[in-house]
Amino acid sequence: MKLYWSPQTRSTRALWMLEEAGVDYDLELVEIRNPRRKDSKEFRAASPMGKVPALVDDKIQMSESAAICLYLADRYSSGTLAPAIDDPLRGKFLYWLMYTPAVVEPAMSEKFNGVEPNRGRSGWGDFEFMIETLESGLKKRTWILGKNFTAADVMLGSSAVFMRMFDMLPESKTIHAYADRCLERPAYQKALSIDKT
Repeated sequence: MKLYWSPQTRSTRALWMLEEAGVDYDLELVEIRNPRRKDSKEFRAASPMGKVPALVDDKIQMSESAAICLYLADRYSSGTLAPAIDDPLRGKFLYWLMYTPAVVEPAMSEKFNGVEPNRGRSGWGDFEFMIETLESGLKKRTWILGKNFTAADVMLGSSAVFMRMFDMLPESKTIHAYADRCLERPAYQKALSIDKT
């Protein structure tokens, strides 16, 4: 298995997920910030837009961090890092797994770029509604689905840590404590140490 990655990007999520799944993988650096870089054919086949992360696992080629997390959880840790297909928690798992790309990131972009929010127009509502919903989902829970850590926590936890790092996370004991729990995970620490190299 090979992960195409670049430091301080969404690749960190894929690294974290690979470490949580405990699978062997190789890394190939993509100089994503270099406009003159020459991408390999294998990388472009996995990531048509030339973005990281991208994963190649035998004949499987894919990109997008949420898709990679879902693939790794289902293929290598089904029932642990992802509820099984027929588990009643599967629907909530999929909702929260996709919450980062579908809600958190658009709301953050809107806020960062000073776009006037419009809950009626935007599927993600707005930044405040996004935070309220996440906070409500985590209330009285260790992880987003309860007692068990899943791939959805990789996505959400990385977002909480990112927002805090850039002073975007409002005062929320619930979300700050969640970010702390995520950072305490050895797999996340390993991913962050790789990310610094």
